[in-house]
Amino acid sequence: MDKELLHILQHSLGVDQYGHGEQYRNHFATDPGGKDFAKCQQLAEIGLMKDLGTRKLWGDMHCFVVTPAGKEAVALHSPAPPKISKSKRRYQEYLECADCFESFRDFLRYDTDRRRGLCA
Repeated sequence: MDKELLHILQHSLGVDQYGHGEQYRNHFATDPGGKDFAKCQQLAEIGLMKDLGTRKLWGDMHCFVVTPAGKEAVALHSPAPPKISKSKRRYQEYLECADCFESFRDFLRYDTDRRRGLCA
């Protein structure tokens, strides 16, 4: 799948470049004269998006939504995230649980099982 088309699908769903994250939305609004309009139409033609036409809610912009086939395409064609080192993964855990500890140093003092219990 074309990288730009995949990006439009991912953006429409609110996921990252790896297809990860909560799909908290399902729309893409573009001006008919905009650079992404033709790409959205192309996605609609192949059944990965549905064209809802213009919407006054978005200033007469054209609205597209991702179809179930489009969601499958995002899952299938999104690249795998890069592997991260153990230390970066541990720091990411700290950021996700920053309210539990005053500093990263304090976070490291607790064993993994106790941290998981505090942050769950």
